[in-house]
Amino acid sequence: MKLFKIIEILETWAPLNYQEEYDNSGLLIGDVNSDIKKILISLDCTNEVINEAINLNCNLIISHHPLIFKGIKSITGKNYVEKNIIKAIKSDISIYSIHTNLDNILDGVNNEIAEKLNITNRKILNLSSDNSLFKLITYVPNDFHEIILNSLFKSGAGKIGKYSECSFTSQGEGSFRGSILSNPRYGKKNIRSNIKEKKIEVIFEKNKKSKIIDSLKLNHPYEEVAYDIFKLENKNNLIGSGLIGDIKPMKEIEFLKKIKKKFNLKFLKHTKLKNKLIKKVAVCGGSGSFLIKNSIHSNADIFITSDIKYHDFFESNDRIILVDIGHYESEQFTKNIIFSYLIKKISKFDIVLSKINTNPVKYF
Repeated sequence: MKLFKIIEILETWAPLNYQEEYDNSGLLIGDVNSDIKKILISLDCTNEVINEAINLNCNLIISHHPLIFKGIKSITGKNYVEKNIIKAIKSDISIYSIHTNLDNILDGVNNEIAEKLNITNRKILNLSSDNSLFKLITYVPNDFHEIILNSLFKSGAGKIGKYSECSFTSQGEGSFRGSILSNPRYGKKNIRSNIKEKKIEVIFEKNKKSKIIDSLKLNHPYEEVAYDIFKLENKNNLIGSGLIGDIKPMKEIEFLKKIKKKFNLKFLKHTKLKNKLIKKVAVCGGSGSFLIKNSIHSNADIFITSDIKYHDFFESNDRIILVDIGHYESEQFTKNIIFSYLIKKISKFDIVLSKINTNPVKYF
């Protein structure tokens, strides 16, 4: 399978424009037209992981964390990043990262944490400020209504939250007059025609714009396609940071024990317990201290994340229990999410999970 086909599958799920500004998700090493024979999925792309790919004859590594985060002015092998770049290129291994764009979708990293903890009624904790939605309005002859509508749905239009194939249609009449150089499917040249038309309105996400417009023009019977696009102020409630939901009421100590068991933790760090039942839980895989205030404002009883600094713990103000389970530990199941998604899309392809524990932090 060509690499660009695999990238298309991944970016349909977690589009690159969903990533944070500081991030570097996407294809880091490789040619999009190269033939991929076998895929290795890992949380990080370390020297050990590249060796594993070589031994397993994998020529594509899909990692959650990008190997390349910062700008590189030279590649001489002076640090681990440059050494791994050189080894991957020499071994003809492509590297693709799916990082905060996977963090920022409802069925991404945080959803897996929620699954482990039996969290229900899940919602995005902090909706993205740049998750622009657009509306397309177009006009089609009555006999082409279903053809155009289905082509728009197939291209990704008409999704609102957890619903798909959403649209509004109204009946009307359109007029046009083609020049002598025109080639109208309806009516005649140089004569004004009045056609019974249907007005179609659909919402779509910014990253799907080109595909939707291409599909509209390809399937529309008119030589010149009339359409309008408007940017909406509506929020996409499936895109953003963190996740919040409900659990069956549980004592604080019992819930902490459950976290330790589900994530195989030797220990966890937390703020003072409040001697209350845990009902509402907020989570964020990876570094999530920037969501402490959001968790408090959302009335969460507990917020589970990692990389909380000493002074950040004071932000709880005894209003919420903050729990730090470790960065690697909070994202350890991410490679399983990627594997599960890809195996559904390309079930006959050879895909393997890395067996390397890439956690750089050791415990004594």
